[in-house]
Amino acid sequence: MYVILTSKPGRYRTEAVDGLRPCEAYDYVFYGQCLAHFVIAELERAVKVRVIDETPPIVVNEVPSKFLEQFATLERARRELQHLTAFGSMDAVLELVP
Repeated sequence: MYVILTSKPGRYRTEAVDGLRPCEAYDYVFYGQCLAHFVIAELERAVKVRVIDETPPIVVNEVPSKFLEQFATLERARRELQHLTAFGSMDAVLELVP
């Protein structure tokens, strides 16, 4: 199974923990500004994903993976990410991070 981890620079970041194997990373660029960073990760077993609030006060949450949308294949996760970031004719780009 695969999940999509989301981080928003300056707001919060999601960290892959043991049991999540990152496969691909993307930056979501909206009118030239990076608004989000996405990581598609393979879920090797049930885990608690660490979500860290980057605005004071700093708060660390651990979210059980059962609450994340899961995709049977990497391709399905890619399609969902494309769907989430497409807004008609707006200048929005999903850039693969090497």
